[in-house]
Amino acid sequence: MNTRSMIFTVYGDYVRHYGNKIWIGSLIRLLNEFGHNDQAVRAAISRMNKQGWVQAEKQGNKSFYFLTERGVKRMEEAANRIFKLKPEEWDGKWRILMYTIPEEIRNIRDELRKELVWSGFGTLSNSCWVSPNNLDKQVNDLIDKYELKQYVDFFIANYEGPGENQRLIEKSWDLKEINDRYQEFITHYSQKYVIDKNKIEKGKMSDAECFVERTKLVHEYRKFLFVDPGLPEELLPAKWLGGHAATLFAQYYKELAHPASRFFESVFKEGNELTNKDQAYNMFDHPLILD
Repeated sequence: MNTRSMIFTVYGDYVRHYGNKIWIGSLIRLLNEFGHNDQAVRAAISRMNKQGWVQAEKQGNKSFYFLTERGVKRMEEAANRIFKLKPEEWDGKWRILMYTIPEEIRNIRDELRKELVWSGFGTLSNSCWVSPNNLDKQVNDLIDKYELKQYVDFFIANYEGPGENQRLIEKSWDLKEINDRYQEFITHYSQKYVIDKNKIEKGKMSDAECFVERTKLVHEYRKFLFVDPGLPEELLPAKWLGGHAATLFAQYYKELAHPASRFFESVFKEGNELTNKDQAYNMFDHPLILD
């Protein structure tokens, strides 16, 4: 897990609930728990600053970093895309986006492809992207964001065959690969969950260890946002493991939540204001935990 990715995870899972700002000394102390040294943390936060994700603020001889508007928007976008892990109610229609983007702006084409995958679209054929989910707003936002009106066409349609809807699923996504990744997650974390639950109950797992494991858990589970399109239940294979993985994540997260937050606050209070904590924040109510 690279340092920059871990910083994003710590901001998303902790710092944003505590005033969205943290002293660099506290951030270094937290990242030390994962084996990231002081120099690596300073270098990563400096790059994030230059890239516009965070902004520095001096208070005396201390440097604090807070998420910029761009950084906050990234966190919100991630939260809004959590639905991908929960099958939607299907209206029976397909959203189809087709584009012809000239080679001279292929960088925009590449960015668009990443955004479409992130939103849950699959590739039916070259430059033809499909989804059974209602992604109308996401598509219109992307068209506006990249100024693509002259290059794209968007349809909402019924599939009339000659095959079944399942045929479009098989052509557009590799569900076996995604299910295999869910299986790997379940195999790894079901064992860790039992071991750590037993340790916590016996007082043999420190708050710092819980902080590390909770952060790693969120970091790994969040990766499914990039690969699982969140297809409607009737279009999923019979032995789909997404629901099993979601339940395991919720159980393990809740087991680690309190001691992990306790450790974070013990580090955060040295050099930061705990009074900035959002009083409505509930550590057990994580966006990745689905009802």
